[in-house]
Amino acid sequence: GELLRGQKNQQARAVGCTRLDREQLGVCREQLRKGTMLSRVAGLAKVGAQLGAHRPAPVAFRFQTVQTKYTDSLIDHYENPRNVGSLDKKKITVGTGLVGAPACGDVMKLQIEVDDQGRIIESKFKTFGCGSAIASSSVATEWVKGKTIDECLQIKNSDIAKHLNLPPVKLHCSMLAEDAIKAAISDYKKKGEAAE
Repeated sequence: GELLRGQKNQQARAVGCTRLDREQLGVCREQLRKGTMLSRVAGLAKVGAQLGAHRPAPVAFRFQTVQTKYTDSLIDHYENPRNVGSLDKKKITVGTGLVGAPACGDVMKLQIEVDDQGRIIESKFKTFGCGSAIASSSVATEWVKGKTIDECLQIKNSDIAKHLNLPPVKLHCSMLAEDAIKAAISDYKKKGEAAE
């Protein structure tokens, strides 16, 4: 498994690194579970060769400890996200919501498929962002399945944040999930009105 699937590569690119050391990544994962997280990676990969044989370049890390504990539920939804994928957006029964947060760069696409009784029978998502954004998307797709449109509109970002126990700095991720649900429902309704 990888730690901070979306952030890991972004942070590495940001400081000119080409890879993260696997052993150090294991340390990061352990710190995440114990209540600290990798908030900044600083340093550049050092390139060298010993005895004529090129070896993988080690990466220098510097950590800023942030007192943030991610719950088992959040880590589970991040490491094993549910309902990843896409639905056919051309179908009249499919609604697509695409939302983003310019401040952090997270982008979330959530799709729903609705049956003749107005009940959501399928939901998929694709998210580019941090672990909290991925987990929020995963939870959102699970929660909308089997619900009616009106019931889905009652899902609030505070419910998702509470379920995942998101830290204050990550509350925008649950807000994105709520916005994505509403955007998907709005798109579905527009398609239905256009077809009448």
